[in-house]
Amino acid sequence: MKKVTLIATAAMGLESIVADEVRQLGYEVKVENAKVIFEAPITAIPRCNLWLRTADRVKVQVGQFTATSFDELFEATKALPWEHFISEDGQFPVSGKSVKSTLHSVPDCQKIVKKAIAERLKLKYGVAFKMPESGAMHKVEVALLKDVATLTLDTSGTGLHKRGYRRDQGEAPLKETLAAALVLLTNWKPDYPLIDPFCGSGTIPIEAAMIGQNIAPGFNRNFDAEDWYWVKQRHWDEAFQEAEDKANYDQPLNIIGSDINHKLINIASENALEAGLGDLITWKQMQVKDLSLHGENGYLIGNPPYGERLSDTETVAEMYRDLGKIMVDHPTWSVYVITAYEDFEKEYGQKATKKRKLFNGFIQTNYYQYYGKWKKEEEL
Repeated sequence: MKKVTLIATAAMGLESIVADEVRQLGYEVKVENAKVIFEAPITAIPRCNLWLRTADRVKVQVGQFTATSFDELFEATKALPWEHFISEDGQFPVSGKSVKSTLHSVPDCQKIVKKAIAERLKLKYGVAFKMPESGAMHKVEVALLKDVATLTLDTSGTGLHKRGYRRDQGEAPLKETLAAALVLLTNWKPDYPLIDPFCGSGTIPIEAAMIGQNIAPGFNRNFDAEDWYWVKQRHWDEAFQEAEDKANYDQPLNIIGSDINHKLINIASENALEAGLGDLITWKQMQVKDLSLHGENGYLIGNPPYGERLSDTETVAEMYRDLGKIMVDHPTWSVYVITAYEDFEKEYGQKATKKRKLFNGFIQTNYYQYYGKWKKEEEL
């Protein structure tokens, strides 16, 4: 097996960002709803898990076929070369989903796929009774969409947003993958100042610092495919060495995270230490109205409260007004704010240069983008 078909899953609205990341790793992609599909050598499994900042998971597509009856599902699943992917003692739990398909009972589909894989493996490995399932984890998913079944294996294990640095969090934490996307959707470079005045547990500043120093987001965690017999240890060693070689730990950064809540500032600081970023980020307890910006060509990236509770609406509106008044005095700064608050532009006092629909969990939001009036080096 020289090449595999991989699927990098993505939150709605982030597919193009994930596709760009995969292309930067050197692979050609096809973009579909909530996923990016590409053929690549086995070495792409460690590399994509280590480097993709905005994908949710990396999966191997084992097979795809039409199935409108349980017999078809069973036979087509059994015909796939599962022994190429799952070891004799491998665990293979099956999850599932079905959308607009004749086979709408997900539990039944899961049972049939499980049985078909077991029958195939018993035949290939010469096992008379039950497969032992005592070894490496191979999470199988059967996904039915309009009667087309796609069978995949999850190489990641825990979702890729779990970087391993978040020791604690606030009430409504921003997923690390979305935080990274918010930074990548700007044209921020590590030479320029960046501030998040609603930093919470610090996710945006931490992700920005990792991007700024080109630190692979998966460097400090484990993946299910590390235990698979056909993804060799040397593949992982090479991928980790590449990540080490490409990191630029000497890159100076000017990143500030501030929040009104001192407990969250303490949590953010601890999370940054856990990420190995030490003193690279400055943390401050501060209200938005007290925000003080230094330098030119800076970037403000934030995920403020949305004012979802009626009692918070006026407080949030005032916060947006305060922010708008401050940023008027800093025309070279670019401002990027994600919020579900519908009157953000009105309260901020200015129409966004551009806005993009994104989902923060299940909440539909807009990402408001205000481009600063750039000052050239000779003007600074």
